Amino acid sequence: MVEEGEINLYIRVHRRGVIRMTIGDIKEILKAKFIIGEEWKDREVHGACGSDMMSDVLAYIKDQSVLLTGLCNPQVIRTAEMMDIVCIVFVRGKMPDETMIEMAKEREIALLSTGCRMFSACGMLYAQGLRGGDTQYE
Repeated sequence: MVEEGEINLYIRVHRRGVIRMTIGDIKEILKAKFIIGEEWKDREVHGACGSDMMSDVLAYIKDQSVLLTGLCNPQVIRTAEMMDIVCIVFVRGKMPDETMIEMAKEREIALLSTGCRMFSACGMLYAQGLRGGDTQYE
């Protein structure tokens, strides 16, 4: 059990056992690279969602989350903006085009890319304490 204020690799535990992780922590855990948004690396992330279906993201994601996806089209950025997503991680080495990068920059959404597959990336973040918000199974 991690005590309040103790750092367990990348996570920080605050009062009532709430896990705090930053975009920078996610980059390190996933061995990802910043596409844009390194200046926002200290922003907190409160949850995560891994999906290529933006309808699932709209249904299940909560504020200040990270989205892991292999989908590379402008709809990803639009969905992220609507759901207050602070970071998008493109899995399997996917890279957004210049239009997507510009859209994310205007909306201050960090973009990262990792060589990990989505299942592995989600598992790595879960193992470090980041949850998806579904407390029924946690």
